[in-house]
Order: sequence, then structure tokens, then C-alpha cells
Amino acid sequence: MSSSPWSCVLWDVDGTVADASAGILPRITTVLTELGRTPPAADELRHWIGPPMLESFEVRGLLSPEEAVEAVRMYRELAARDGYAASVRLYDGVADLIRALHEAGVPQATASTKPENQVKAILEHYGLTSCFTTIVGARSEATVLDTKADVMRRALDRLTEAGVDVSRPVLVGDRHHDVEGGAALGVPVVFALWGFSSPGEEDGATAVVDDAGQLRELLLTA
Repeated sequence: MSSSPWSCVLWDVDGTVADASAGILPRITTVLTELGRTPPAADELRHWIGPPMLESFEVRGLLSPEEAVEAVRMYRELAARDGYAASVRLYDGVADLIRALHEAGVPQATASTKPENQVKAILEHYGLTSCFTTIVGARSEATVLDTKADVMRRALDRLTEAGVDVSRPVLVGDRHHDVEGGAALGVPVVFALWGFSSPGEEDGATAVVDDAGQLRELLLTA
């Protein structure tokens, strides 16, 4: 039976488990257009995926703090209308790895800055909910900015409450926010290059992987 060098695995979602860009990018474009702004090109908008949406709207100089809150509200309204799992695909091999970790008895949790209800909807859609000890995402209030460290801390707390050993956690993520969140809590990060990062965002990660096969080798041992 397989085992793991880690006592538990935390998963980022957008860009790591799921590619929701087919729905996210048009919604961002719609919101900015309705607010009277010229949306950036698609190549730039891809880098909005991963960080908290409030941060993306606010820190890129397009919207005031008040407008950014309204933009998040509008964006989430569109997402709810479309369906949270609509236009979402899973990255090749990742679902199989999540199932393999579960079968090996390795506790797993999400640690996503995507709203928690949206994370749950995606995992339920793909039949992965039962593989996770807890599903953790950002709080739903548009005015709340949950950092990666915030959601990781909640994930570790919920795992602890469930009786999980959190002495050797690892986070799988695809953006510099994941690396920074891991560093803040002393959690090693395995960086997935199939996500939405720019070159150099992996700096500080414990390991870098190109595909789910390489990731499996780091998370599971025969």
C-alpha cells in the first residue's frame, strides 16, 4: 500500500486542481466593461486567477477600493448565475492523484482563496468531495480579503479539529501567493507549473513539478 512523506496535503484550487479560466475571464471582462473600464488583454487577465478577486480588482489600478468591492459583488452574481462548476475542467491526472491519496489514507484539505461555496460546488460536481477531510476557501463577504495564509491557517485548524496530524503538511499551489502563504506558516510548497504563474513565481518553493505524474512521486511512495 502507498504511503506519503507528508502527514496531510493542502490543495490550492484555481490553477492547481481546476482550470476555471473559461468562465472567470469573460466574467471579469463583463464586470470591468459595466463599470466603464477597458478590460486588459486575455493574456494579462490570466494572471488575475489565483489571488483573491478583491485584490485583483483593487491593486491593479483599475478600480477604487469601493469600486473593487462592487466589482466582486457583480462578479460573484455572474458566477452564481452561470453555475460555479460551469466551464471548469480538472487538470490531467490531478483528480486521480487526489483519489489515490485518499485511498492511501492521506488526509487532504483545500486551502483556496476562491469562495468556499464555489470550491465545494466544483468538487461536488467532479465527485471529489469525499476525498477531503475538510474543504476550506475564502469567506463569502465581498469586503473581506482572505490571504493564502488565512485560508491555510483555517485548513490546518479544521484538520486538527478532525484529529489529523498536521506536523508535516505540504501545500500544492501555482502562484507566488501560495509560496508566500506557505512561508508565513512554515509549510513547504510544491509548485505546479501547469497553472497561471509567470516565470519566477516558483522561487522559494520546496519543489517544482511539470505534471501530475511528477507530483505523485513527491506525495506518494510505494
